Amino acid sequence: MSQLLHEQNIEKAHKWIDEKKMPVKQGKMRQKYHFMAEAGWLNDPNGLIFFRGKYHLFYQYNPYDAYWGSMHWGHAVSNDMVHWEYLPLALAPSEHYDNHKEGGCFSGSAIEHEDKLYLFYTGTTNYGDGFVQTQCMAYSEDGIHFTKYENNPIIKAPKEYDEANFRDPKVWKHGEYFYMVCGAKKDELAQALLFRSSNLTDWEFFNVLAESRGELGYMWECPDFYPIGDKHVLMFSPMGVHERTTVYLVGDMNYETGKFTYSVTGEIDWGFDYYAPQSFLDDKGRRVIVAWANAWDWMPWWKDWGPTFKEGWCGSFALPREVRLCEDNMLQFFPVTELETLRENEMNVTDVVVRETPYEIPLSNGNIYEMKLEIDLEQSNAERFSLILRADAKNKTVIEFDLKYQMMSFDRNMSDGWSTGKTKSPLLLEDKRKLSIHVFADQSSIEVFTDNYKTNHSCNVFAKNNQDKNYIAADNGKIFISHLSTWELLLPEFCR
Repeated sequence: MSQLLHEQNIEKAHKWIDEKKMPVKQGKMRQKYHFMAEAGWLNDPNGLIFFRGKYHLFYQYNPYDAYWGSMHWGHAVSNDMVHWEYLPLALAPSEHYDNHKEGGCFSGSAIEHEDKLYLFYTGTTNYGDGFVQTQCMAYSEDGIHFTKYENNPIIKAPKEYDEANFRDPKVWKHGEYFYMVCGAKKDELAQALLFRSSNLTDWEFFNVLAESRGELGYMWECPDFYPIGDKHVLMFSPMGVHERTTVYLVGDMNYETGKFTYSVTGEIDWGFDYYAPQSFLDDKGRRVIVAWANAWDWMPWWKDWGPTFKEGWCGSFALPREVRLCEDNMLQFFPVTELETLRENEMNVTDVVVRETPYEIPLSNGNIYEMKLEIDLEQSNAERFSLILRADAKNKTVIEFDLKYQMMSFDRNMSDGWSTGKTKSPLLLEDKRKLSIHVFADQSSIEVFTDNYKTNHSCNVFAKNNQDKNYIAADNGKIFISHLSTWELLLPEFCR
């Protein structure tokens, strides 16, 4: 192991970032309040943890170009999950097990132990016979500068498992043991493998935590496991199940056997651009998740690296969401309350009747905003209604709520001249009296929450600034809006 080479590679990357970050900052599609890297490519969130009084966010990162490449770990900290400060890169490829132009330091997690911060990640390399993925560790005294463990890798794929699909360790402690779950592939089916350790360095295979028999795909990326209420949750991004990108399972964990049994399955987000969410427990006792606001090339809607590639960057994170357990063991996903500190120029209207003629939503900024509206279903008789967002005379994004057939969709085929695809999901309509909708629009994304935050759609939309009109329209009847609130969202200093 060469700690010197690791430090040199981090320094090399920072020189590149310092050269590129100012022109990248001027990009027209840069988000205004969602997290982004300074320059280059960003994908999975890693190592989310509340450590020494701050929120730490690590992320998959290729600083050298605006497309996927040799993976580093970026690092940022925050006091509120809204305003972020960039720190030095935490990890860079430097060792035989993680130094490859198409490999590197893949996704993983963080844990605090004895006042030190430990990172667990997948080292990916190729010795000439195909890719090999192993689990590795790094540690830090100050939470900023990391040293790779001298005896890496700490875990290799068990026999009969595909060593090119064994990745994304999530580590936690329960009782006297540390546990790690990894995504794995065996016989073309996905499994979540559970390992156990008493000291973070010596690990033993414990059990198959859970597995797919075809209904949940052939590989689970970025598995995460955590307790909530009196239940446990396993969430992951499955490969091989078409448009299902973020699945959660709710059930019971037996730590005596290492087996998780579930009775509820659901979607964290039905949108095209919500992938690889990772959770952590903060100092307020909240279970918070953050996800990559993008998707991979096996998705049917993927075309190329996207409009931001020309600006020298690609990728942002969806808004942090608090996970809550319902009585029926389904999950809710609330945008964290800290986002309310961004609100300015509030506008409110009440008792609005909307028919087929679109009603223009009152906004001080039609591009960067938050909106909450409540539909009185008892006073509405339309078969469906739509939010028409980020529109001009030619372009528009349409979120439709079909009350007759109980469906929701997000159509971006006319959003920006580049994006394509239409998401769809069931609309629960559990409350027959009202339907609440919560929308966050940023420069290049729209996140929609409804069904009491159980049904969510997040998609990237690369709309120009003159696409600043937003409407509500009803079809075959009327919609009664009992209350509508809007805010402009401003973040004067994103990251410094």
